[in-house]
Amino acid sequence: MLCLNQAPSILFGYGSLPLALPEGYKGRVIEKPEMALLSDPGQAFGVALDEPVGCGRLSDLAKAAKSVCILICDITRPVPNGLILPRLIETLLASGIEACDIVVLVATGLHRPNLGEELRRLVGSDWALNTVRVENHMAHDEAAHVQIGVTTRGTCVKLDRRFVEADLKIATGLVEPHFMAGYSGGRKVISPGVAYAETIETFHNTRFMEDPAARNCNFEGNPLHEEQLEIVRMLGTVYSVNTCLDAERRLAFINFGEIVESHLKAVAFMRQSAEVPVEQRYRSVITSCAGYPLDLTFYQTTKGIIGALGVLEKGGSLLIASECAEGLGSPEFCAAQGLLVEKGIEGFLKEARSRSLARMDEWTTVKLIQALRDYRVHLYSTGLDESQRRLTGITCHTDWNEAVSSVLAEGNSSDVAIIPEGPYVIPFCTD
Repeated sequence: MLCLNQAPSILFGYGSLPLALPEGYKGRVIEKPEMALLSDPGQAFGVALDEPVGCGRLSDLAKAAKSVCILICDITRPVPNGLILPRLIETLLASGIEACDIVVLVATGLHRPNLGEELRRLVGSDWALNTVRVENHMAHDEAAHVQIGVTTRGTCVKLDRRFVEADLKIATGLVEPHFMAGYSGGRKVISPGVAYAETIETFHNTRFMEDPAARNCNFEGNPLHEEQLEIVRMLGTVYSVNTCLDAERRLAFINFGEIVESHLKAVAFMRQSAEVPVEQRYRSVITSCAGYPLDLTFYQTTKGIIGALGVLEKGGSLLIASECAEGLGSPEFCAAQGLLVEKGIEGFLKEARSRSLARMDEWTTVKLIQALRDYRVHLYSTGLDESQRRLTGITCHTDWNEAVSSVLAEGNSSDVAIIPEGPYVIPFCTD
């Protein structure tokens, strides 16, 4: 039914989906400019440790410390931990810190813990896994957190005790566009990464989520970004390893340094590729959630939906491909989606706005509503059953070709925007 029109494949799960446009349709592929890759990632990381941003070398910093906590992102972000962790740990050990005094802490935020084989894949190094403690942050365990202050916006800040009390604090992460905080990585690995549930729920309420500055690629006036920076200042000196990847998860950038300054340098690098100017808006957009691991759940899929709106005409149609192999997401997110389906947009928002603390994961439903108000949204997924598809609140498809045909017909335009890498590429219309 569909004939190929030089369109690319769309990332999906561990693979991709072939995309063929009907005759007469013109596909505009929106993707990152080709990124210059690091020819020797190991050597590049060595240089980063020897030439840090805004601080001394790690080997020197470690000599004044007796304990270290290294934060790593959870399974939803493909950080090259197998490259980073062994080198960090070796440097710390060589500087005189005992292995028993080093903890690698998975910054889960309010996500589930990473355990067993999944944890092994996440760490990426059996040697690291067997040499130091590797543990998960558990946001609902109040005794595991310590209060360090209150922000100017009134957020009571409690963070994981293992991180707060460590002499040397290092956050590692992936710098990519983020649909609330502007860009991920750096300060975001700390909060919400290792924050107490109530802290997270405070600065994820509707007051923050509905602020127009809380959006992709934006720091200026962004209340989440400003809150996260204030929390970093409460902690004192923190360091970070920042990475940037291309579409095939290959390393293009890595640095080490003081967390705010080094993160900004990584963001400046990533902006050149992630933010793509486009001359016009489109009635039809086909995108992805960038495949595994980001498309494991519908909760994460919303990032791909929001990321594509910058080139979609109001009233236009968007199709996102996301496997959702683990279903919708947390039970709390399912409850939020159920409330949206039951009460509609205004009924849901009225209830959400009445609370100073957001219910866990409902903030993603608030962001999804931004798309549902002005656009028609479709999902192709193979991981959701009928009851789960109903809770998405959008039009769902289990046949890829049928999904493509439906969105093209609904958009009623021969020009189609195609974003193969979903939320890692944020197009914006130059008009």
